[in-house]
Amino acid sequence: MSETRPLRTAIIIGSTREGRFGLTVAGWFTGRAAHRADLDLDVVDLAETRLPDTLGATDGAGGAEPAAVRALAPRLAAADAFVIVTPEYNHSFPAPLKTAIDWYVDEWRAKPVGFVSYGGTSGGLHAVEQLRPVFAELQAVTIRETVSFHSCWARFDERGRPVDAEGAAAAADGLLDQLTWWARALRAARIGLPQPQAA
Repeated sequence: MSETRPLRTAIIIGSTREGRFGLTVAGWFTGRAAHRADLDLDVVDLAETRLPDTLGATDGAGGAEPAAVRALAPRLAAADAFVIVTPEYNHSFPAPLKTAIDWYVDEWRAKPVGFVSYGGTSGGLHAVEQLRPVFAELQAVTIRETVSFHSCWARFDERGRPVDAEGAAAAADGLLDQLTWWARALRAARIGLPQPQAA
């Protein structure tokens, strides 16, 4: 397998709420990322995956995983990197996003995760700070650079483009530059170095 192949990057839309602004944010970011020849994008809309709200048994007695969980698993497993598009709900991130994260373990391991957040005065950054330790527990690497839209409804025009196009583009490019560096380094490590087993 050539290590020059494009990096499979899953862009996960974390809100499933009716009327969500996340589609606008994710649409713009995906369009920006699509200009890069080093990325192969897969947009995962959690509103369409229909993952069950209740997690299955963890003791091996729960039987087969639900069909929706099995359907999403290969898409996450194939990803070299992830970008989470999330709003902030009550100083944290949406419950459907936490459920989606918790359904999987190996799919996240030793891969980089970037964040695009949006919301009111905090721009969704409280959600990002809550997500970092969650992914650390799954042995994923979160990217320092973020894209954040404060008072997001006023930050996009009627065509779904950022009002500050230059600033938003620079933030997105900075995130993607870091994400791709980590993605290539971790992909090489996953291939060449077996991960130590937990004690």
